[in-house]
Amino acid sequence: MSGKHYKGPEVSCCIKYFIFGFNVIFWFLGIAFLGIGLWAWNEKGVLSNISSITDLGGFDPVWLFLVVGGVMFILGFAGCIGALRENTFLLKFFSVFLGIIFFLELTAGVLAFVFKDWIKDQLYFFINNNIRAYRDDIDLQNLIDFTQEYWQCCGAFGADDWNLNIYFNCTDSNASRERCGVPFSCCTKDPAEDVINTQCGYDARQKPIFGICLAQNLVSDIEAVRASW
Repeated sequence: MSGKHYKGPEVSCCIKYFIFGFNVIFWFLGIAFLGIGLWAWNEKGVLSNISSITDLGGFDPVWLFLVVGGVMFILGFAGCIGALRENTFLLKFFSVFLGIIFFLELTAGVLAFVFKDWIKDQLYFFINNNIRAYRDDIDLQNLIDFTQEYWQCCGAFGADDWNLNIYFNCTDSNASRERCGVPFSCCTKDPAEDVINTQCGYDARQKPIFGICLAQNLVSDIEAVRASW
């Protein structure tokens, strides 16, 4: 009996350490996202005054970092420790958690297709709320500018959506220099410009100035295309 060895099924080292290594990266990314989110809140004074979380009328992008970071941290911890210690409970938790996330994404896609009109209305409502709060939070402002530049859009329906913002509306009582304008992210960039013109949206919705701006943007596009020939 002493010369015999047990030769039963063994845990695959390749799979074990692949899952471990993958989740170590996932875990550290989660910690990084959480750290960025907490640092951003600390810079804005939220951590010293928790009640100020509700002060912002629009969406605070810091929530994205905290929620995504939290999920990544939990998944990374469960997968990493579960694989290293061969803990079946943590590995099952990791698998079920991933399955739930996949199911929620699939459900959201189906619901978005079935209730697309309602989703569209809610999306416009969400965008307009954030337009109102454009100047209230620098993170939200940067997110809106990035979105408008990336999608080459201006507001939810059009440039006049910026009438919802107290700094950009066209009312006579508005003393802001940005009155009847739009953020610079609404402007079409001139490829020849190295520095962003943050004042390009001033008075953009005052007729006929708005038409002139559109015409000038179109001229810039045409010249850029011709220059590439």
